Amino acid sequence: MPLYMDRHDSLDATAKAIAEAHQLDLNVQAKYRCKALTYWFDENKQIAFCLIEAPDKKAVEAMHKNSHGLVPNQIIEVQSNIVEYFLGRISDPESTKNSERFINETAYRTILYFDCNCLVTNSKSGDSKVTGTRDIHNNLIRPALKEFDGLEVKIKNEGFMASFTSATKAINCAIKIQTSVKEINRKKKSSRIFTSIGLSTGYPVTGSDDLFGETVLLAKRLCEISSEGEIVLSNAVRNEYEEKQLKIGKGSFKIINPADEKFLTLFMQITEQVWNDEDFNVVDFSKKIGLSKAQLYRKVTALTGNSPNEFINNYRLSRALKLIERKDGNISEVAFETGFNNPSYFSKCFQKRFGILPSEYATSIL
Repeated sequence: MPLYMDRHDSLDATAKAIAEAHQLDLNVQAKYRCKALTYWFDENKQIAFCLIEAPDKKAVEAMHKNSHGLVPNQIIEVQSNIVEYFLGRISDPESTKNSERFINETAYRTILYFDCNCLVTNSKSGDSKVTGTRDIHNNLIRPALKEFDGLEVKIKNEGFMASFTSATKAINCAIKIQTSVKEINRKKKSSRIFTSIGLSTGYPVTGSDDLFGETVLLAKRLCEISSEGEIVLSNAVRNEYEEKQLKIGKGSFKIINPADEKFLTLFMQITEQVWNDEDFNVVDFSKKIGLSKAQLYRKVTALTGNSPNEFINNYRLSRALKLIERKDGNISEVAFETGFNNPSYFSKCFQKRFGILPSEYATSIL
């Protein structure tokens, strides 16, 4: 049976009242062929999310309407494993079963999106072992997640993602990861690990049809604009962190304000559409985004540290790196697929960016 998560806004209720509403759902669920599995409630924000097995969305609405009358503002279909990755459970906590205790646990999460690549830059250095991305995940990231109570979220092909119950834990985890990577890079002479981290925060159902869809997408895009070794934070992450009387330290952090988040969304939407079109240029980009070339240059440089041309070039090279890693075509095919019309120029750019020729990188991958 399909699984749904709904969202209830502006409830004007206590945690005890929401627990009673959940019990009313349990009392009538069989009538609507539903199964009310659990819920999350943030009493401060007056927002709740319910997880329900049901034949369809109409059954969810009917059950709620005829049990307690709280009709959801939005309902999306979800996968149980994805819910558990992000929120840590798919049923009522044991502590609330068969007792008068109730749930007052927010579904608000901070999402950490991490990407890394390890490239052999000096095969003659004498280092006996090169740290690979699998080693980074197993020996560095996962221990950091455990230390700061992060939940690993499984994603395909690109990057690494984790969910945290607080911005403080997520930021401390990000610092731990970047500090460890810098130490590895300092010690290793045969290879270099290129890393980037983006952090955003939000609720599981926010307009998108995907669970935490908008929050994940922003974290990914913040990761994509970060410079090597940098941690990029959304404005909401910064605010939550500083609400606890903590201050973001200087150095490896970049904070994106709300206006820049909106620009980043539009900028990345266009980039994702045209990045591998070899004929697309800055003039075309300016027209699509509605800015002059000079305005686009200033905005993109301030946001990413690179000119529009440099950013698109680096974006293409990062995609090329992934294709080579997955052995998805030879070097010339990868070059053309990622928007380079000259394989020699592609190799030159790749070497300048990563310190190794793409052909050498391809042969270094086990």
